[in-house]
Amino acid sequence: MTNTDIEKQHHQTFEKIKQTNSDGHEWWSARDLQLGLEYGSWNKFKSVIAKAITACNKAKQPKENHFSQVGKMVQLGSGATREIEDFYLSRYACYLIVQNGDPSKPVIANGQTYFAIQTRRQELADDDAFQQLKEDKKVRQTIKEIGGRMPEDLPTPSDGIKQIARKQNKLT
Repeated sequence: MTNTDIEKQHHQTFEKIKQTNSDGHEWWSARDLQLGLEYGSWNKFKSVIAKAITACNKAKQPKENHFSQVGKMVQLGSGATREIEDFYLSRYACYLIVQNGDPSKPVIANGQTYFAIQTRRQELADDDAFQQLKEDKKVRQTIKEIGGRMPEDLPTPSDGIKQIARKQNKLT
């Protein structure tokens, strides 16, 4: 399986189980992630969550921002319902869970590759943004050296672009 195949497969799986709250914040259910990562037992998966929480704490990240323990109502075969343990997870929590999962499972190994690809992609985007910032600094320095005016010091027109366009259309 190529990196592109891994990325597509895990992006689709991961994004398919993503949920969004009323404030637009994304989160994942640990129970849904458990199934996606092919853990048959909640107890085994919960031990992976515990390792991920430990990693979160060691990184000095507030675990409450990434792992929120909740109850989830499920229907039993008899038609009755009962509450089971679940967690709402941030993207970072999901990353830590995959990193602490069993790498002998192909889905975990591929998930680790997926997150490695995503991390590298973000690093490259950050490098591009940093380079742009350096170029912006050079432009600003040149403006200072030649005695020009900074863009934020230029006068602001009283009319907006649409108003100016309308006025020009009336003239033609």
